Amino acid sequence: MMLKTKSVDNENQTDGNLEWRGFVPIEDTKLFVHDTGGAGQPIIYLNGAYANRKHWKKVVNELGANYRHITYDERARGKSKKSKDYSFDACLRDLTAVIEHRQLEKPILVGWSYGGILAIHWAHAYPKGASGIVAVDSAVPYGLTGEKSRQRIYTLFNRIKWILPLAAPFGLAARMSAKQHAEINIELNEISAELEPVLLSIKIPVRYILASGASRGGEEYEFEEMRESITPLLSKNDNLKIEKQVKSNHEKILAKDYKAIANAIARLTNELNSSK
Repeated sequence: MMLKTKSVDNENQTDGNLEWRGFVPIEDTKLFVHDTGGAGQPIIYLNGAYANRKHWKKVVNELGANYRHITYDERARGKSKKSKDYSFDACLRDLTAVIEHRQLEKPILVGWSYGGILAIHWAHAYPKGASGIVAVDSAVPYGLTGEKSRQRIYTLFNRIKWILPLAAPFGLAARMSAKQHAEINIELNEISAELEPVLLSIKIPVRYILASGASRGGEEYEFEEMRESITPLLSKNDNLKIEKQVKSNHEKILAKDYKAIANAIARLTNELNSSK
């Protein structure tokens, strides 16, 4: 059961005890945000690269009203407006804008895919800003880089460019060109490949839920190498821990293994509360 509280479509309403839906303005765009309100531990959910906030519905419902859930759509995803800037740095600024607008104190960042890497980099930039991270099949030091990989990504998105506008309303693509989709993916791979020093510097608990097998856009051995890349870092930073590896793949993990993700969030919340 979610909180049944007053909902206001107002950019300036920031009472954390009330449920709120509205747009947070930043730069040349506006981000659609849903804040369930309440006095519980704030959880902010960070989407996959082209996904919308609705993918988190099962996780949010599983955790229930004892938490304050904040979901939002990134630029040109879901209900949010388009922009001239779809870079990773823009997404970091967007996360800051949402946290500041909703006046969140020490939220737990829960990120899937793109969102997990975003969470790690934001926590690195703001060491006292978050209390912990749950990374869902993400935030590992692995990426496909180099000219051959870039061309492979451009080719992939060019091949499916006619599908993207049809997929966008379902949270499976963004409202942008195939070239822009590819550029986001290329940038993310380059950032992820250089993630090791950032992960080793993290001073808050990071809990990993890893998927299994292959998914669209990659071979099974590539996904295996990606997940295995975090293992050497576990002994170098005690804040990094694998919570669980589930049977579903990268695309289906939120829908099929939402209970494992919710359990990881609940355990991390309890761990944080016990350390206060």
